[in-house]
Amino acid sequence: MTPHNELRLLPWSSPDGKPCYLSTDSNDGPVSRLADTTEAAQLEAGQELLEHAMEVMADAESDPAELRVLARDLTETLRDTLRVAVSRGHRLPTLPSAVPGEEDAAPRLPAAAFG
Repeated sequence: MTPHNELRLLPWSSPDGKPCYLSTDSNDGPVSRLADTTEAAQLEAGQELLEHAMEVMADAESDPAELRVLARDLTETLRDTLRVAVSRGHRLPTLPSAVPGEEDAAPRLPAAAFG
């Protein structure tokens, strides 16, 4: 397996809302470590917000203003989570192709793997 040599999408945006990227040969540099810590915090915040959202949705007395705030917070958390997923997905190693010319082909499983 060979690693991707792409830029790392960082878990924050520039002041004008554009994506930020890191180009490095090391996953242990200070910006990489800060990005890892930030991603972990974003995912933990998403888990906590999900638990809160489930409570709010279960409460028939939740008012529309509370639901709007919740929808905004969930939207922001979903954006952060998707950015983490894209960043981590781009850093996955590529699998060698078993069939020449199909470098981007998905792994193939035998039929027995599906029961």
